[in-house]
Amino acid sequence: MNPPRDRDAEGRARNGRPRDALGRPLPHGAVGEPRAPEGVVRTPAETLAEAQELLDAGRPFHAHEVLEDAWKTGPESQRDLWRALAQLAVGLTHAARGNRVGAVTLLDRGARSLGAATGEAARLGVDDAALAGWAARLSAAAGTGATLDLDPPQLRRPSPGQ
Repeated sequence: MNPPRDRDAEGRARNGRPRDALGRPLPHGAVGEPRAPEGVVRTPAETLAEAQELLDAGRPFHAHEVLEDAWKTGPESQRDLWRALAQLAVGLTHAARGNRVGAVTLLDRGARSLGAATGEAARLGVDDAALAGWAARLSAAAGTGATLDLDPPQLRRPSPGQ
């Protein structure tokens, strides 16, 4: 018999197990990485800043959770952008975990999704062209078995003078 599933206050299944930096579940009782609370409504600037901090810290799975919150709670006009960025973060997660097939799938999907979000990306200062290029390079390396450069992407365009 399977153990009962963790559930939230509304009865939805939730995995309450701690997770490592790449989002892999750890045994109950283990010390895991702090997780971003789900369902938090952030401004676009807060979302991008928090996601970038997590990417820079080598925690792309956790960045994906922040971006997914924006995707689910943000205005309809921004959903394609947040979905694309979340997909890129998951692609980086798969690459870091050694799942090259998953990395290629999500990086390519995220890059395609960016194409539907160009207007919002420009409005929010997201460097969609650089992100699409980054995703294409990582996807190509993952697809050929080459060494993967797991340096995180920069979500925003550099400020003048940087």
